[in-house]
Amino acid sequence: MRTEGLVSTAATAAAAGGAGEAPAPTYSPDFVRRRLLVFFGIVIGYSSYYLTRNSLTYTAPVMVADPTLGMDITQIGAMTSIFPIAYGMSKFISGVVGAKFSPTVLLAGGLMSTAIINIAFGFGSSLGWFVFFWGLNGTLQGVGGPCCARILTTWFAGKERGTYWGMWNIAHNLGGFAAPLVAGGFAKAMGWKWGMFAPGIIGLVVGVIVLLACRDKPEDIGFPPVEPVSSKPKGEEKKKDDVDIWSALVNNVLKNPFIWGMALTYFFIYVVRQGVTSWFVFYLIKVKGVEDAAQAAVRVSGLELGGLVGSLIAGKLSDGLINASEGRGGNVGARVKVVMAYTVGIALSLLAFQAVPANLPWLQWLNVFLIGFFIYGPQMLIGLCGAELVGPSSVGASEGFLGWIAYLGAANAGIPLSIIVKEYGWNTYFSTLIAACALALLLLSPMTRLRSYVQREASRKARLEGKTE
Repeated sequence: MRTEGLVSTAATAAAAGGAGEAPAPTYSPDFVRRRLLVFFGIVIGYSSYYLTRNSLTYTAPVMVADPTLGMDITQIGAMTSIFPIAYGMSKFISGVVGAKFSPTVLLAGGLMSTAIINIAFGFGSSLGWFVFFWGLNGTLQGVGGPCCARILTTWFAGKERGTYWGMWNIAHNLGGFAAPLVAGGFAKAMGWKWGMFAPGIIGLVVGVIVLLACRDKPEDIGFPPVEPVSSKPKGEEKKKDDVDIWSALVNNVLKNPFIWGMALTYFFIYVVRQGVTSWFVFYLIKVKGVEDAAQAAVRVSGLELGGLVGSLIAGKLSDGLINASEGRGGNVGARVKVVMAYTVGIALSLLAFQAVPANLPWLQWLNVFLIGFFIYGPQMLIGLCGAELVGPSSVGASEGFLGWIAYLGAANAGIPLSIIVKEYGWNTYFSTLIAACALALLLLSPMTRLRSYVQREASRKARLEGKTE
């Protein structure tokens, strides 16, 4: 093992164990370069998942316009309706089962599989063919997120993880930005088939890059771990390795009340997020008098850009709180405080959006930018909190469970919110979103002092050695 990879070694961390938190490690240039390569791999890898996930969205209009297919919007709806059902379950199952496999191999293998499915989709001509392959795509799309979470938690220590998790989170925005350019551009220029072929080919190439660039953890290439925790007897380690998947899920995730609190918070945050993305264009047209969908889309185009900035700042803020505490507080609790502040920002921004007059499009754009800024911060940090609450072997299961519940929240922003708008009007729609923010704050309020798994392990070691915390 290349012990020079971390200048701050396990011995140094143990010396600081009384505070329940290791000091910020110092890395060698060799380790920093290798870690940046891994980080680059998971960013472009997860961005490409969004490319193969959103390809149909921007290819569908060209498919409907193709007379040889004879398709209409209803048939496109049949294809897209099966995807979220498959995707939600996929995130949960892959997070749990994936703990037994290499996250690097799963990340690359899942991406290349979705790429092949996109290409296969392009060779079809019947609704049955399209529905089958698009549903199959959904079952494999959920692999990416939990794998990236596992890699992030092994390569980045707690005091810096929020910053890098936030930077990784921009993969959502990068992929969302690239999808209309690649899928939509190729579909318009070369026909709908190339709207699926192009993302598929890119996915295959990027999958190979991920395999070459990423490694599961520093120890795999001779570096010491970034967060050394107490070593356990070999017998105990073997016993832990032999624990079956179901026991790990139940004991480390489902029996943890704080994971449930995070999951329900995620549910409400996703109700708001999906409620904004699905209905703001309609609101601008129906209530604010915007002429058409194209103009309305321009006014809400700041959402993703705001989300990118908000994610980066949220991660940096939470790391700053952790470093300022010098080990005296809970790392997870520090991130929860940032989530709560951002959630208040969501509610205030929603209220402001109602008040902005229709004749100020630039102000509406800025308001939507702020909404995206405040929504994407909690979306990113809640996943990070869930990863830090559990041990390394349960990170995938935790992320899969949180992702599944979040997607249930997104599903509830569809038909339920449409009924609310139709029966009770847009004021009730906004009241519902603000109520979701309030419920998220209520769920988070008992969690402002939560400690991470690494902190709990350090305290346990100190107690075993007869030290005081």
